[in-house]
Amino acid sequence: MILKTLSNTSWKIALTGILALSLTACGAGGASQPNAKPAASGKTSSYPEKPIVIVAPSGAGGGWDKTARSIAKTLAESKAVGQPITVENKPGGGGAVFMAEYATKDKKDNYKLFVSSPPILINNLKKEGNSPYGHKDTTPLAQLTKDYGALVVSANSKFKDMKSVIEALKADPTKVTVAGGSAPGSMDHLIAVLPAYKSGIDPKKVKYVSYDGGGEAMTSLLGGNADVIATDASSVGEYVKAGKVRVLAVTAPNRLSGELKDVPTLKEQGIDAEFNIWRGIFGPKEMGKDELAFWDAKLKEMSDSEIWKKELQANVWEKDYKNAADFKAFLAQQESQVKDMLTALGMAK
Repeated sequence: MILKTLSNTSWKIALTGILALSLTACGAGGASQPNAKPAASGKTSSYPEKPIVIVAPSGAGGGWDKTARSIAKTLAESKAVGQPITVENKPGGGGAVFMAEYATKDKKDNYKLFVSSPPILINNLKKEGNSPYGHKDTTPLAQLTKDYGALVVSANSKFKDMKSVIEALKADPTKVTVAGGSAPGSMDHLIAVLPAYKSGIDPKKVKYVSYDGGGEAMTSLLGGNADVIATDASSVGEYVKAGKVRVLAVTAPNRLSGELKDVPTLKEQGIDAEFNIWRGIFGPKEMGKDELAFWDAKLKEMSDSEIWKKELQANVWEKDYKNAADFKAFLAQQESQVKDMLTALGMAK
């Protein structure tokens, strides 16, 4: 009887100890972190635990810079991310210089993100001055905005539509000067030759003149030194409103709004072509699953916020959100288009 009583007492003491430890563990784990979330492993992730950097691989004031700063501003004002976010500018080679560093030195840095657009594909695919690194050396996080190419002539131009431009190019491509604000093999060049390429004209025969930026290309057009320029649709509204230019076509699937609402698409004019000038945000190639899940959720939340809508309006951007998986699939599709065009130009590596 004495042994039995001691045995029961011992079990009660042991059980009391176990319950006490369990309650202590629950209390310690129950304190939530501002950014804590269920991790892919089932554990709780506390990412991010330190400040985040968003890189614009360009100088200040350009599209990448504005996009990076708008993202940082929106995330900060909405308090979606409980850590400071700063923007760094790292210009050089249309993003190629930064990519070389990012793909090698920062491939595991979950605290360094960057913004880009079609040049991340073009730089990787073209022969001259190409980058060995491209979107496959990153983790695409989200596409956020879209723009389209515009084929523009001066208000007094003899060209009234794309058909007349194509006819002139077929008759003698050396008689038509097409210009853009970036180097041969760049995005403006591809947009400039796209209608000719899709109309059966050898794009290598199209006379393309490059300028240092869209502003200089526009000056060339207005000064009579170019017949047609290829540029971003979002950048020409003020010139249309002032009556200085006419936009012959946009590379969109449907007509745009605002000042360009009456401009036909290439498809409406019998040219089966589109070109989406997207902007998106990327992370390192070896980004963790938990961190990817975090950004997938936060960037979707950001894209739906009123703060982001105001940023879109202020910068004359069109919203075109794609989550990480859809963005990755889209990049593969546009990569194929870019490769085909660079090959036709004799500029693919």
